[in-house]
Amino acid sequence: MIEINNVSKTYKMGGQRVNALKEVTLSIKEGDYTAVTGPSGSGKSTLLFTIGGLLTPTVGDVIVNGSNVYQLKLHERAKFRRENIGFIFQTFELLPYLTALENVMLPLSIAGLSSYEQRERSLEALEKVGLGYRASHKPSELSGGEQQRVAVARGIVNDPNTLLADEPTGNLDQKTGDEIIRLLRELNEIDGQTILLVTHDEKKAKLSDRAISMVDGSIVNNGD
Repeated sequence: MIEINNVSKTYKMGGQRVNALKEVTLSIKEGDYTAVTGPSGSGKSTLLFTIGGLLTPTVGDVIVNGSNVYQLKLHERAKFRRENIGFIFQTFELLPYLTALENVMLPLSIAGLSSYEQRERSLEALEKVGLGYRASHKPSELSGGEQQRVAVARGIVNDPNTLLADEPTGNLDQKTGDEIIRLLRELNEIDGQTILLVTHDEKKAKLSDRAISMVDGSIVNNGD
């Protein structure tokens, strides 16, 4: 499902070179639930965004579901992301003036689906995360945990092969965070989605099938 071959990412900051990723090689099988852990600045999120087609590596290949992501043209890459990858972010990234249902519908609108199909599929996604009854509520009317569930519904509404979650419990209390992790586990076990979870929480990482550790842009424990 995911093949990372000798990927490095270098930034220039204040005249200095920062090596966010250093010759990372990684393979993740279809249907795996994998966690990536490490201290702040270790390259976890950079790796996730690179896999997701959002951050072009300086060197190396990123192959997801058989496609070499960065050999695709920009419009092809956007289409590939839309059809294959779902994202969940720490800060929810919900539009405050839209209802929960409308926020979930956004990826389907971009994909050009009919209004009826957008609504039906989005309601189904909200039901899957236990929030069908909150479809008409705006983010300000939802708790933090509910907002993250809406974000999860938006991430899965296109039925992606791969779900990338960047610190999805970082802004939640322990109990609510545990509920989100259980939800991701259910999506993996019931729907068979490949999940890559970035977390600084070792306890949450241990609930995955495989935990990878990163330090200073390099993988120090492959979790095999």
